Amino acid sequence: MVTTLDKGCYLVNGQTLIPDDAEAAAKLSGLGITDEQKNLAKENTIAYGILKNHNTSGNMDKLCVKFDKLTSHDITYVGIIQTARASGLEKFPIPYVLTNCHNSLCAVGGTINEDDHMFGLTAAQKYGGVYVPPHQAVIHQYAREMLSVGGGMILGSDSHTRYGALGTMAIGEGGPELVKQLLGQTYDVDRPEVVAVYLEGEPKKGVGPQDVALAIIGKVFGNGYVKNKVMEFVGPGVKNLSADFRIGVDVMTTETTCLSSIWETDDEIKEYYEIHGRSEDYKELKPGKVAYYDGLVKVDLSSLNPMIAMPFHPSNVYEISEVNQNLDDILEEVTKRAKVSFGDKVSYSLKDKIVNGKFVVDQGIIAGCAGGGFENICAAADILKGNFIGNDRFTLSVYPASTPIYMEIVKNGAAATILETGAILKTAFCGPCFGAGDTPANNAFSIRHSTRNFPNREGSKVQNGQVASVALMDARSIAATAANKGVLTPATEFDGEIKKYKYHFDSAIYKNRVFDSKGKADPSVELQLGPNIKDWPKMSELPKNLVLKVVSEIHDPVTTTDELIPSGETSSYRSNPLGLAEFTLSRKDPEYVGLAKEVRAAQDALIEGKDPIAAFPELKGVMDVIKNTYADVDNSNVGFGSTIFAVKPGDGSAREQAASCQKVLGGWANVANEYATKRYRSNLINWGMLPFIIDEGELPFKRLDYIFLPEIRKAVENKDSTIKAVAVSGSSMKEFTLKMGDLTDDERQIILDGCLINFNRVK
Repeated sequence: MVTTLDKGCYLVNGQTLIPDDAEAAAKLSGLGITDEQKNLAKENTIAYGILKNHNTSGNMDKLCVKFDKLTSHDITYVGIIQTARASGLEKFPIPYVLTNCHNSLCAVGGTINEDDHMFGLTAAQKYGGVYVPPHQAVIHQYAREMLSVGGGMILGSDSHTRYGALGTMAIGEGGPELVKQLLGQTYDVDRPEVVAVYLEGEPKKGVGPQDVALAIIGKVFGNGYVKNKVMEFVGPGVKNLSADFRIGVDVMTTETTCLSSIWETDDEIKEYYEIHGRSEDYKELKPGKVAYYDGLVKVDLSSLNPMIAMPFHPSNVYEISEVNQNLDDILEEVTKRAKVSFGDKVSYSLKDKIVNGKFVVDQGIIAGCAGGGFENICAAADILKGNFIGNDRFTLSVYPASTPIYMEIVKNGAAATILETGAILKTAFCGPCFGAGDTPANNAFSIRHSTRNFPNREGSKVQNGQVASVALMDARSIAATAANKGVLTPATEFDGEIKKYKYHFDSAIYKNRVFDSKGKADPSVELQLGPNIKDWPKMSELPKNLVLKVVSEIHDPVTTTDELIPSGETSSYRSNPLGLAEFTLSRKDPEYVGLAKEVRAAQDALIEGKDPIAAFPELKGVMDVIKNTYADVDNSNVGFGSTIFAVKPGDGSAREQAASCQKVLGGWANVANEYATKRYRSNLINWGMLPFIIDEGELPFKRLDYIFLPEIRKAVENKDSTIKAVAVSGSSMKEFTLKMGDLTDDERQIILDGCLINFNRVK
């Protein structure tokens, strides 16, 4: 059972919870807590202490954070380094690890994937970084094994950058935030609220970390309870979880939309560091004698059962037993969700998966930073032992998260047990999580211990009439289902023994293969640039006035970054900004790219000193209407571009390309009721796009209308809290109001300069 508190609370001695209500003062006094201790309680969370140690502003309400280490993978590091190079990068100022776990198996585009890898290797050599070759480890497993440090902070260009279980506060952001760190700048954010995740009890046999994580996500995602906050895991239940179990819960906190996570640490985590030969990096972390939290998520581990997140979101959570008992009703709900996402583009139903009253799935995957851990795989092997997956449709693939884990399951026999069943073992690869590996057949249903199950994230292409879907489950229940030849089965029905295995980390694997500069740059190394690796196109500063065409209007409750820029094979083109941009919104709104490019042609003409209306004649009527009221608007003080409206864009991946692709196509803004994550809003800002907010209700514009923003540059300069906007539809004009929310001075200047690259060039 997972519950939340509608107010803050105090935690005394790491055990006793006291809600912040009218009786709190008396209860605290009764426990010997003084008024002075009570007043300082907000400073006694683990998170506050770590943030204080990394804040350079001198103001704990307005943080300017410098991280200890950075990490990126092969679909983000090229763009990051190219951006930093354009701003004068000469050396990585802090350890920067470049892993290769996303484009390592994509047979798309000829040499472009390996060209990116060679760029990464030569960049690590030139600027003094660390290069982890393909198949060695997924980004987050390498960071756990080799980068984490108690009390430290790591910034990664992947949304699942979460190492809180090991005592490291980690944040996943878009590439521009890493660029800032590489250039000696800071991560600027208001001090986040901290929510206690209070664990009690002990998981029953067959319940794994994904079950706990999904139960939490199901409770807090919908109401935004921990959105942009820090989740701090405390309580008596922590000691009942192994390090691997904690890691498996922790990595999934990203799906709650929290900013970061941190756990209290103990001998279990100390042993983890010792096993990995880094005992000096362990630090005991606990909240102070009395700590104040801005919210509380209480988790009774003993009460939780095997869970499943049905399509198309990790928060669409049920107990597996509930699905099996109410198949018709729940599958009908999934069909309704599909209708919201796909409309009439494809026919979708899961009713054909019901065979003799049982739900039969087509595929099982245990993979990546969430599923590919040592204990998950060993538990799956125990459940699978003596069974076979059958010779019909059902398949099972297991991807250990690193080569050291792979080596250990070979040595202890778990690998042989898995292979005997008919399952396949593969190398460390993130593909199943983002649509570049094990894409199911059309209409197939896959169960996965991975991180996300957004529409089409498994690799299907709606625009080609394809649809498949994914449900998230724990490795244990996936194994139980596989042992039952695809019939959906919770692991609590397994009556055998799930053993505890000792892990031995073989550090020689990385010593023999990973390039580690030890922080020493070699300027003589030439970057190896494949033909697909392109520089960012030039971008204009924000003009005095702006005319935007609304080229897409999306009313889904949430728009994911996968929908804004698809993953899968398109990721191979991420080193080519204009090439990748051709895929923007391709699965959601196939007309977007063409419409955006039409308007961009006008702005291109303007920059070249040519007539924008000749480049895009449709603008003539629009400008005539605008000039009836704003006579001074002309080619010397106006800019042209596009915008989209989405209810709540930006859930999911940290990929900056969700914003940069809009920008290079001429996008100047997003209009939304709210932004799903801080990281997506930050990506918009860093690419010089205006992150507008509009109140809920009927929109004053529609798709293909125009929005005129008079004196927009002055409004940004003056820090106006509201922005005057004018909807232009045919011959009519309608004034309305937009907001942008809080912006730092640097963020305002980035928007004024047109993007972070321009901002740094000006500096």
